[in-house]
Amino acid sequence: MTVFPKDFLWGGAIAANQAEGAWNMDGKGTAITDVTEHGIAKNQHDKKVEPGKVYPSHEAIDFYHRYAEDLEYMAEMGFNCFRTSIAWTRIFPTGEEETPNEKGLEFYDKLFDKMLELGMEPIVTISHYETPLNLYTKYNGWESRELIPLFEKYCRVIFDRYKDKVKYWMTFNEMNNVHTIPYASAAMDLTGERSNQLRQVYQATHNMYVANALANKIAKDMMPNAHMGIMISLSQAAGYPATPKPEDVFGTLQFQRRTFISADVQIKGKYPNYVKRIWEENDVRLDITDEDLKLIAAYPSSYIAFSYYRSSVFEDGMKIYGDTGGVVGKENPYLEVSDWGWPIDPLGLRWMCNVMQDRYDCPLMIVENGLGDKDTISEDGKIHDEARAKYLTDHVKAIGEAIKDGCNIIGYTYWGPIDIVSAGTGEMKKRYGFIYVDKDNEGKGTLNRMKKDSFDTYKEIIENNGENVF
Repeated sequence: MTVFPKDFLWGGAIAANQAEGAWNMDGKGTAITDVTEHGIAKNQHDKKVEPGKVYPSHEAIDFYHRYAEDLEYMAEMGFNCFRTSIAWTRIFPTGEEETPNEKGLEFYDKLFDKMLELGMEPIVTISHYETPLNLYTKYNGWESRELIPLFEKYCRVIFDRYKDKVKYWMTFNEMNNVHTIPYASAAMDLTGERSNQLRQVYQATHNMYVANALANKIAKDMMPNAHMGIMISLSQAAGYPATPKPEDVFGTLQFQRRTFISADVQIKGKYPNYVKRIWEENDVRLDITDEDLKLIAAYPSSYIAFSYYRSSVFEDGMKIYGDTGGVVGKENPYLEVSDWGWPIDPLGLRWMCNVMQDRYDCPLMIVENGLGDKDTISEDGKIHDEARAKYLTDHVKAIGEAIKDGCNIIGYTYWGPIDIVSAGTGEMKKRYGFIYVDKDNEGKGTLNRMKKDSFDTYKEIIENNGENVF
């Protein structure tokens, strides 16, 4: 008896802003990522593109011109799916145009056609840290309800254009990260005292919940066979209590609820009771209408996609810091760490799969999981990345164990199957890929591609439908 379903989705995942480059070509507008030098997770950015500065997203790895070559590599590994995002500013450069940019639409036609030609199911994120800069500057992003109809217009255009090519969609990447990286997740700055900042966080996420439900409604009308999912970071929820002290245990639950609320609202279709106390005790007053709540209840999402990179250790009362990998907690003496200090915890992935299955009883898709490491080219001209191969194997095994536990996991897209710009740091030396890209942190290099040893590791896993990891 096999563990992984015969139709399991094996693939990889990237984001447009970290891979495509061509930041202002063919009518593309400026996105919030295009004014960050050192990663979008730091909440540090310019107000506009400044001459002479090096912005990693501007060239990235030039996937815009090299996608065919790169997808051929993915096909060689055996991918039957590939996750990417549509850059909102390729379709609506400022987010407020009345008509879409045809050149941008044509690019994704070609991209999806190539995927389908190679036997890969496109899995598309509609908004992956790529909000038009104009919407940040003019409205402070998703704090404003003005973005809801603009997002609706964007969804209608891409659904109509790609309805025969894309079956799997997710609206917002890692929405629960609004708490820790608000500029990336919601294109907004937090201001004022803590109560006002909490109001901004919850108002922005509410507006995104409404937009998510609206997208589901539109999809049901325009693409009745499509699968509409949410995407959240479960590295933000995989927190172990620092001690058996009751305050640490209950504090960990409260910390996890910052993530669970996104799924509670968008999968269950209503706000959970626990959020009401948070709002009352922090004097958070939101613009929520009865029509909003009816829409959210009527059009929930159908599956949960999530990222998982690491777990953390939570101590009650500790200050919470976060980045694209999750929350930075106390040190866990039982786990090894990566070159960037991220704990490596495959069992945590199995745990999170079980938690989500128990809470929501819906299909799950792991759409980001990977090891950022420092790769070196050996004297033989190859990259022997044993740590990445082990990370991959151990996490695929954990997924298999979760499936044995009864979790309905439908796919796995490894994050960064090709080296791309790090969202967290803006670096190239923080490499995830099975495919090496010749480019350094200063933007120098040939951009030539080369397979690493881990390329064959993943190829073998896919050929065996995951059975060889047991």
